[in-house]
Amino acid sequence: MFALLEKAANLDTKYDRMKNSTWGLGILLVSVASVLLFCVKPPDYPIEPVITFESLSKDIMFQSTFGQDSVVITFSFTDGDGDLGFKDDQENIFIIDGRDSFQKPSYRIPYIEQQGAGNGISGEISIVVPTTCCIYPPPLPPCDTINAPQQLDTVFYLIQIQDQAGHLSNQIQTAPITLICRRQ
Repeated sequence: MFALLEKAANLDTKYDRMKNSTWGLGILLVSVASVLLFCVKPPDYPIEPVITFESLSKDIMFQSTFGQDSVVITFSFTDGDGDLGFKDDQENIFIIDGRDSFQKPSYRIPYIEQQGAGNGISGEISIVVPTTCCIYPPPLPPCDTINAPQQLDTVFYLIQIQDQAGHLSNQIQTAPITLICRRQ
């Protein structure tokens, strides 16, 4: 009987060592997984800015020469070397009316201070674009709200940005915006 108790004590000791080594292995695996999970690689973006259309604040505006209506256009960006924005007032967001390729007033991205060794950046930009005029067939002048030959027109914008090195982004197109030409 004494031999049986001694054998049982040996089994308990082996079980305790195995349990402790299992806990140790578990803690080691959790530690390694945590290190791998929290090691952040810098983003791998191209050095040219890349933009993606995100949204419009609305899809209907009244035409006007005085900018009495507007739409907020939101797009996202990435830039591998993080050199967006200028310290001076140089404009670097370019907008074109997709109907007639007319250049709208440009905007500027504020200077973004570079941080650390990995300077890849990403984010969203929202700009307020004032309304525009409906385009009529010649010889009618645009923006005539009284004698407008049509009730509606549709506009879309083409947008491109430029970084400090002069790299131009891809060109994006907004969703269409309906312009109300004639108020009834």
